[in-house]
Amino acid sequence: MSEILHLNKVQDFNDFLGVETLHPFVSVVDLSTAKPVKNSRKNYGFYTIFLKDVKCGDLRYGRSYYDYQEGTLVFISPGQMVGDDDNGQLLHLKGWALMFHPDLLRGTPLSRRMKEYLYFSYEVNESLHISERERQLVINSFIEIRDELERSIDKHSKSIITASIEVLLNYCMRFYDRQFITRENVNKDLLSRFEKLLNSYFDSERPHTIGLPSVQYCAGQLHLSANYFGDLIKRETGKSAQDYIQLKLIDCSKDKLYNPAKSVNEIAYELGFKYPHHFSRLFKKVVGCSPSDYRGQTS
Repeated sequence: MSEILHLNKVQDFNDFLGVETLHPFVSVVDLSTAKPVKNSRKNYGFYTIFLKDVKCGDLRYGRSYYDYQEGTLVFISPGQMVGDDDNGQLLHLKGWALMFHPDLLRGTPLSRRMKEYLYFSYEVNESLHISERERQLVINSFIEIRDELERSIDKHSKSIITASIEVLLNYCMRFYDRQFITRENVNKDLLSRFEKLLNSYFDSERPHTIGLPSVQYCAGQLHLSANYFGDLIKRETGKSAQDYIQLKLIDCSKDKLYNPAKSVNEIAYELGFKYPHHFSRLFKKVVGCSPSDYRGQTS
């Protein structure tokens, strides 16, 4: 296994690419101007947006194909590991990259908003595929930021650069919303698989042995990152993935409450609760009455 390349500062990546550093906390690179580089496993200490400016061909998701050929956006957040082991070949990069360090955002409104851009925690296979028109808008944003970097740094530089980055990030949120909509059939297939996963989970001994199913667990079983999975479920159902799991759990508990041979406590343990009163509290919150009262109403 090859050595991990730690890119803690924006300049570290600029040096790796062989390009000039104009600002310690932010950089825009036309990758066609970078030197050829080797494959490497890289640990990033800053946010990075790559526009992979290549023909992707038809892209398959589930049972369907989608033809967003013009470009692909990949988002990387600080602490993430990306890349492949060195195979001895040199890569001639094409596209664009925007890097910005968290320190650039300190004390700005964007710093407080970064947690809203969940796509920085998506996996690479959940990247954003954009049309020619969207691609041109992204490139224009990169060029606007680069033009500002080429000016002398003054007291206005930080606010102008962070404002430009925020506009770009908001556009990317819009593009992801479009991507979710255009893959509606795939989303419905995912929802169906999610439903089957939960049914299988609660019909097994896993709640008793493992505990309640988490969003992270369900996303992993469906080969998605938790954030991407959560965004898709929210888009398709209007509910969070956690709410959807809880509603399925309550539905299962209602069936179990029809069996008078089992106490409410036994049912709680069967469903995966460590403490029965947590089950009773959730049930009352969702249904409006306690499990015991519900059992009395249906008996």
